[in-house]
Amino acid sequence: MIEFQDLHKAFDGKQVLQGLSLAIRDAETVCIIGYSGTGKSVALKHIVGLLHPDAGDVIVDGQAVSTLDRDGLTELRQGIGYVFQFAALFDSLTVAENLALGLRRRGLGEEEIEERVREALALVDLSGTGEQMPAELSGGMRKRVGIARAIALRPRYILYDEPTTGLDPVTSAVIDRLMVRTREHLGVTGVVVTHDMRSAYTVGDRIAMLYEGRIRQVGSVEEIQGTEDPVVRQFIEGRAE
Repeated sequence: MIEFQDLHKAFDGKQVLQGLSLAIRDAETVCIIGYSGTGKSVALKHIVGLLHPDAGDVIVDGQAVSTLDRDGLTELRQGIGYVFQFAALFDSLTVAENLALGLRRRGLGEEEIEERVREALALVDLSGTGEQMPAELSGGMRKRVGIARAIALRPRYILYDEPTTGLDPVTSAVIDRLMVRTREHLGVTGVVVTHDMRSAYTVGDRIAMLYEGRIRQVGSVEEIQGTEDPVVRQFIEGRAE
């Protein structure tokens, strides 16, 4: 379980998170929506200890992330896959080498690494691309490689940072399908940061809107679609006023 407990974070005196509280249950996918600059990605980074809170904390499996030492953070991160907004692949490495890098750091044998890489690429429908370079792939394929890299770690949690940004509608639907497949096949808990409501409705068990540094509303897809909160409704309908 992941739980944000009254999380606060400011940068250069500007408050970004102002009391974020949200519990994410095991084996569910929660989509965090909100306007650009509201702190969605900042919240994700607190889960893996990339940022330190000014107040409050994130609790992962009973552990307060901000209290963990280097070894504790390393152990925590071994159970978390992170899918970055722009895939964050190493251009000088092949697809397979990108996937294998994190596995080698864990000390796995080459035979197991090859098997995990093969399985992960198959799960995202990219079998046979292991020897290609990232520059040879489309934007959507690079995103899928990013998901495969997270899957190869066999994590307990996967964090997705704007997974459909910059993709056409068809490719976005492919990414959505892969996120759902990952949850169904691996039973992982997912946290998806997005402003793409079509995607949120497809992959989310629950949707939480982050507004002015805290959760404005959280609920099922049906509850969010039927909201009477004017701020939430304006966002999900994409209205300027």
